[in-house]
Amino acid sequence: MSPLRLLCTPFALLCLLLPMAAPAAMPTHPQLRVTTLDGQDFDLAAQRGNWVIVNFWATWCAPCIEEMPDISHFVASRKNVRAIGLAYQDNDEAEIKAFLRKHPVDYPIAKVGLDHPPADFEEPRGLPTTWVIDPAGKVAAHIVGPLTPAKLAAVIGGK
Repeated sequence: MSPLRLLCTPFALLCLLLPMAAPAAMPTHPQLRVTTLDGQDFDLAAQRGNWVIVNFWATWCAPCIEEMPDISHFVASRKNVRAIGLAYQDNDEAEIKAFLRKHPVDYPIAKVGLDHPPADFEEPRGLPTTWVIDPAGKVAAHIVGPLTPAKLAAVIGGK
């Protein structure tokens, strides 16, 4: 059967007429509460007044590894910027901790995965994926792909 004829079948026409369920939109003021690898609680709401970089990454992701020192330096060089790294799709917490001993950062890391993704954040379509949250708690940017200090400065501004 030709593709055009298949599209014209009654079933295909019915599918076109039925409403499609759209994925839930991410809230403009997302919530995030996670326990970091060092046992501390991280609550995005408690960070109000600061910019927050919410970065999804994985130990096997080369661009993630490359951007981690830049994020760490950016956070360390600005008083009103915080970050949370969300180790995504990495199964073993011990493996993540060993990775961080080789690649230390100046911001907390929490493990999240496919079985427990943060409810208010869209599932990453690729890694790294970053959301920048403004001081009022609103999403200021969604960046898929590697971050650079220039990209962060374009969203957050100067010191």
